[in-house]
Amino acid sequence: MFETFYGFSKTPFSRAIPTSELYPSIMMEEILGRLEHAAKSQLFAVVTGDSGTGKTTTIRRLKDNLDSSMFMVMYLADSKLTPRHFYKGLLEQLGADAKFYRGDAKRQLHREIELMRGIHHVLPVVIVDEAHLLDREMLEEVRFLLNFKMDAESPMALILVGQSELWDKFQLQSYAAIKQRIDLQCKLPHYDRAQVGSYIKRHLEYAGASQEIFSDGAIDEIFRFSSGTARIINKVCTHCLLYGSQNSRRIIDDHMVKRVIQGELL
Repeated sequence: MFETFYGFSKTPFSRAIPTSELYPSIMMEEILGRLEHAAKSQLFAVVTGDSGTGKTTTIRRLKDNLDSSMFMVMYLADSKLTPRHFYKGLLEQLGADAKFYRGDAKRQLHREIELMRGIHHVLPVVIVDEAHLLDREMLEEVRFLLNFKMDAESPMALILVGQSELWDKFQLQSYAAIKQRIDLQCKLPHYDRAQVGSYIKRHLEYAGASQEIFSDGAIDEIFRFSSGTARIINKVCTHCLLYGSQNSRRIIDDHMVKRVIQGELL
């Protein structure tokens, strides 16, 4: 609807935007570089951040950046993930039928990975999303999984992705053995005011905007309301564009943003 009014060829602030077109913040690029290193060196990495800061988007970009002829990316996201379903999910992505018992499935996964690495020269990268919801049994299983060839090497790159409380959990003494295994830790921050402006500009350019649409005052209000959280920025901007098109407003100012926030988002 608003795309036609503003002359867009694509929809801005959408989850469907290709990863190559997303706003490349300096921190995001640094984190991607660290995760690519984790993939190549088969390390254990943990990515945390508050809700809406772009954790899953970061993982999408990582997957798109990795050469599919050199890496096999396996992705799991299940709030009630158990060790058995963990192995079953990975083996299914490798095209194998998982054995029923956990120990058998773990040995089966190790064999599949050895074949992948030794014969096909492909490195496995396992990503577990929503990892802050995993219970202690599952997190302990991660530690056991990484014991490979008498702990001489890692069988895979493993990346746990979750909200900030995941890292808080690792600070507890009961999780000390798991924390000691972590090779890389990455924390996704909120955007500052300048980054929010650049973020909005990048998304509008992707959509094909031919002129500025959000005033500086409007961006100030969006920053205040969103606290620099990408998901909320997307929501506010989309609501503002809808409101602007319905009211024939080519420029969205701070008063319009306040009205939208008060009327639709609070």
